[in-house]
Amino acid sequence: MRSTRIAISAAMLGALALSALSATTAGAAPAAVPAALASSCYDLSPLPYAVHAKAVTIRSKASAKSTALGVLYKSHKFTVRQKSGNWLYITDKSTGVKGWVSGTYVYRDTRMCLD
Repeated sequence: MRSTRIAISAAMLGALALSALSATTAGAAPAAVPAALASSCYDLSPLPYAVHAKAVTIRSKASAKSTALGVLYKSHKFTVRQKSGNWLYITDKSTGVKGWVSGTYVYRDTRMCLD
């Protein structure tokens, strides 16, 4: 099912690109691309980290067996200070608790660049 959607999307993008290319070569000169569209999406700042579970335990060390310091809920805002393997050292902005959370449940969202 997913591969079918990808194939259809690719075909549609190809058709759009082909029609845009033929319209550009048929016309006199292509219009200038606005600066906002010309910049690469790689130049954009990375997306923030987010909790992708109901809650994640904040731990004293980068280990599931270490002492629990608190809980990081899905709605909490937090900053990532450091990475160690699949563990992230975070600061919960709601409570001020600092500690390690598993990267299995907390990860940075991604964007797709098509340039």
